[in-house]
Amino acid sequence: QVQLVESGGRLVQTGDSLRLSCKASGGTVNNYNVAWFRQAPGKDREFVGAISYVGDYTRYSDSVNGRFFISRDNRKNRFYLQMNSLKPEDTAVYYCALKLFGQTSLRPEDYSDWGQGTQVTVSS
Repeated sequence: QVQLVESGGRLVQTGDSLRLSCKASGGTVNNYNVAWFRQAPGKDREFVGAISYVGDYTRYSDSVNGRFFISRDNRKNRFYLQMNSLKPEDTAVYYCALKLFGQTSLRPEDYSDWGQGTQVTVSS
């Protein structure tokens, strides 16, 4: 099992940009698809975006499409979520997760490894 640690979350204002990082340790990540999810208080965990294990394909939810961008650096075992034009509705705990082989998925239950999350708060 790979350990994941998210970082970069903080309090920002509407319209700001922020980059979240996810550091993997305990194994290599070349064979894993990577996804970002988020969860607001009282809400279900929500798919944000995903990137294939070779980094040649990305997908995003409609709510963040055009604003958020996922990238990965397999050499460093790091994954990133670049968030632009942030809105108060983006406020949530953000998680990175891994899915071995296959294609990317929108379902949290398809991902085997999770980080503890990092809080992003967007004020008006």
